[in-house]
This record gives sequence, C-alpha cells and structure tokens, in this order.
Amino acid sequence: METPRELRSVDRQDVLVDRIEYDDGTVIAVDFGGADEIAVDVVGDTAIVVAGDRQVEFELPAGAETVETNNGTLTISE
Repeated sequence: METPRELRSVDRQDVLVDRIEYDDGTVIAVDFGGADEIAVDVVGDTAIVVAGDRQVEFELPAGAETVETNNGTLTISE
C-alpha cells in the first residue's frame, strides 16, 4: 500500500507521515501534531480529514481496509 500523494505533501513541520510495513500488511500513520481533534469521513474511495484548521482530501490507497483516528493520529491499515 502506497502513501497517497496528498498525504506526502503535508509531511512537513507539524505533520509527520510514516509508512510501516509488517509481515501481514502496511500501516500509514499521519500525526497531525498540535491538532486536538481530528475527524475522518470516507465517501466511496475518498477520505476527507479535518484536523484543526487543516483539511486534507485524498483517494484511499489500494488495499486500505481501515481508516481511523486516535489522539490526533490518522491510521490507514490493510
């Protein structure tokens, strides 16, 4: 599973994007730093993330099975 281009472009200063490969799949983790709350809405193959005053919209990568948030971090897992 590849990191969406739109998420790679927010990987700067207060946002950290990491792609972790495990034997049984891949996890993409996006830490929005100072954002107290983040929300994600999935419509079809598109995810819309709102973190503080920032909004990011991207196509879900092939193989994505779960998209969730926890403590200011977005995770996409296969």
